[in-house]
Amino acid sequence: MKLFDTHAHLDEESFHPDRAETVERAIEAGVETILSIGTTAESSQRAVDLAATFFNVYAVVGIQPNYVAQMKPGDWELIETLSTADKVVGIGETGLDRYWDYAPIELQREYFSKHIHLSQKLNLPFVIHCREAEADVVELLQQEGKNAPLKGLMHSFCGSPETAAACLELGLYISFAGMLTFKKNDELRETARHIPLDRLLVETDAPYLAPVPMRGKRNEPAFVKHTCACLAELHDKTAEEMAEITTQNAKALFNIDSAPASSSN
Repeated sequence: MKLFDTHAHLDEESFHPDRAETVERAIEAGVETILSIGTTAESSQRAVDLAATFFNVYAVVGIQPNYVAQMKPGDWELIETLSTADKVVGIGETGLDRYWDYAPIELQREYFSKHIHLSQKLNLPFVIHCREAEADVVELLQQEGKNAPLKGLMHSFCGSPETAAACLELGLYISFAGMLTFKKNDELRETARHIPLDRLLVETDAPYLAPVPMRGKRNEPAFVKHTCACLAELHDKTAEEMAEITTQNAKALFNIDSAPASSSN
């Protein structure tokens, strides 16, 4: 089985004791590619460094909406510089978040648009974080979509069928994380059942929100197989078939060849 974890935060402190072993366990579980996602200028730099260290890790660089108010002078310029580094395959995570009151929504909107424009300039997909801001996100995407085609994904999707439909109409992919497996999330599973096969992706969002049966543990890329198995069941596929479908979708979106990059490890 070949899996692709489209969203992990491998630079997080909780991975410091055993990062290399975590990547090795992912490989043993069939995860052939991991995207390490930036949330600040510093973590984006670390994602680029990790991509240079591990042959199967690629980087996505950006400033997550909750951190845009804490940006220092030069942070956005660093993102622009990192965006052209080796093995950087996407921009983000970006988006909007009304759950945490860490940054004014207007500032979040400004940087959401900046990330989208950078992604379009470089022809790289962008990764969207959306928390309690579905209408705002869809509105901004529809506005941006009038100017140029959109290429990106809704990360860790937990939204409504209407939001999913709007995003699909704009050409976006929908990525599901461990929440899909949680017992209470019947509505989310019903939404996932109706996402076209050619737009589905899987992720862990490690180290957060491990899927069933790993709930309560530190999440890691190896666990993406559990979310993939849940998605497979919803679409009447085998786990192997869904792994193949989601991996091919991710490779197409992020323009990653089947052949892994040479290792400097």
